[in-house]
Amino acid sequence: MFALVDCNNFYASCERVFQPDLRDKPVVVLSNNDGCVIARSNEAKVLGIRMGQPAFKSAELFRKHNVAVFSSNYTLYGDMSQRVMNILSNFTPRLEIYAIDEAVLDMSGFFRRDLYAYAEKIRREIGKGTGIPVSIGIGATKTLAKAASYFAKRDADCRAVMIIDTPEKRDFYLKKLPVAKIWGIGRQYSRRLRKQNVKTAWDFTRLTDRWVKQEMTVVGLRTKKELQGEPCIQLEEMPAAKKAICTSRSFGTMQTRLENMEEAVATFAHRCATKLRKQRSRANLLMVFIHTNAFRKEDPQYARNRVINLPVPSNSSMEIVSYAVAALRSIYKEGYRYKKMGVITAGIVPENRVQTSLFDSVAREKHKRALVAFDSVNNRYGKGTIKIGAQGGRSEWKMRQERLSPRYTTRWNDLITVKV
Repeated sequence: MFALVDCNNFYASCERVFQPDLRDKPVVVLSNNDGCVIARSNEAKVLGIRMGQPAFKSAELFRKHNVAVFSSNYTLYGDMSQRVMNILSNFTPRLEIYAIDEAVLDMSGFFRRDLYAYAEKIRREIGKGTGIPVSIGIGATKTLAKAASYFAKRDADCRAVMIIDTPEKRDFYLKKLPVAKIWGIGRQYSRRLRKQNVKTAWDFTRLTDRWVKQEMTVVGLRTKKELQGEPCIQLEEMPAAKKAICTSRSFGTMQTRLENMEEAVATFAHRCATKLRKQRSRANLLMVFIHTNAFRKEDPQYARNRVINLPVPSNSSMEIVSYAVAALRSIYKEGYRYKKMGVITAGIVPENRVQTSLFDSVAREKHKRALVAFDSVNNRYGKGTIKIGAQGGRSEWKMRQERLSPRYTTRWNDLITVKV
């Protein structure tokens, strides 16, 4: 058996933990630059606020219903997520962290336990330790556990815990599960299945294996078998190394100066390099892209990218930043108002399988020793404690975060003061 633990309205719930007066009130969290709605409390959903809804179009609605609006505080959300996962690790020897707000627990060998009572205990411990409400779905496969969590969130009678543990229960709930809500079935496959008059998960399981494999590949066939109670998708305790790493942002205000954009590209390149080191890999290829705002028809438009093949695969911040800045300078043009920029590292290989070059002039061992110390300081004292010089100190290019809440759990100055 597998248990899928899903934090309810996670970003909104994180904000409520430290502002309990917002409980039972509508809360929304906005995307980068306070652009669109990316998280909603249940009360906000009732008001008809949609995911992806532009914030500027919703200002009157927010004001009318006294909606609490927050800029995305990823530092806070990441730390709260880690706290939830730490608690979950006490309940099973095998845990897969699937997303920032979602994890799968291997419940093999727990057949002698009352799984409902065990799930309730998990919910209580997470609520006590973090204040985050969670829903738990339990099933014989990961896909059935995900289906169970769908109903755990929506069926008040479940009290946030749903167990699909018999063929009768499986058929009953699969007949109620829309095909678009099946774990692993995307929008394109949903449209194709609806054309076959497949409307529910149960309809999907009635299709022949041959048709599913032919139309949806072996991945679709695994999903079908999982829904039928046959485990085909294993628990991934270690996240797979990324095949490409991208850091990109829309600027808080349009950028025209090369100096500001150089600081931004240096920061993005450094973050990519840091992620490469974290997963113990190196990149062969680097791409930098910039573009203007296509929605501002009155402005001249420009979009360009530059790809650089690194002479030796690297995860050195100093080296990757220098190439990224050079790439930006080669594509930057004056006279344009730039809206977005990004850095992508690809051609990723394990750091212990690197083909070196006879003509390599970079002091790689020196870089490695410096970066070990660099990462150690930032891991201990906080991201950005020390930086690459090219990152500078300007803030003109930073994201707009006008409604950012304090970083309650990761900054001493933001600790809550309690008066008794």
